[in-house]
Amino acid sequence: MQVPRAVRIAAALTVLQGAAGIALAVALVVRVVQGVPSGNKILGAAGVLVLLFAGVIFAASLLWRGQHAARSPVIVTQLLLLGCAWYAYGPSGQQLIGSLAGFYCAAVLVLLFTRDARAWALGLTDEAD
Repeated sequence: MQVPRAVRIAAALTVLQGAAGIALAVALVVRVVQGVPSGNKILGAAGVLVLLFAGVIFAASLLWRGQHAARSPVIVTQLLLLGCAWYAYGPSGQQLIGSLAGFYCAAVLVLLFTRDARAWALGLTDEAD
C-alpha cells in the first residue's frame, strides 16, 4: 500500500521540528562562543539536543519512506513536544509560543490518526479495488 498523503505531511512537519531543534542547539553553541558563563553545561545541552533531534529527523525520514515502525517514535515525539508546549503556555507565561507549538503538535497527531493513516499503519488494504 502506498504511503498516505497525511503520513507524508506529518513526516515533513516533523522534519521541520527536528530542524528547529538543531537550530536551537546551534544558537546555544553561538552563545558559548560569544562568551556566556558556564559554557560547558550549555555545550552539553546543545549536544543532547543535536542527538535527540537528529533522531527525530531520522524517524521522520523513515516515516516519509513508508516504514510503519517509524510512526510510533513520531507520535511519542509529538506527545513530548505537546508537553513542552503546555509548559510554555502555562508556567512559562509564553501563551503565543505555547499555543502555536501545541496546535502544531496536535495537527501532526491528527494527521497520523486519520483513517487512511491508521489503515496504512495496520497494513489494511481495500480488497474491493
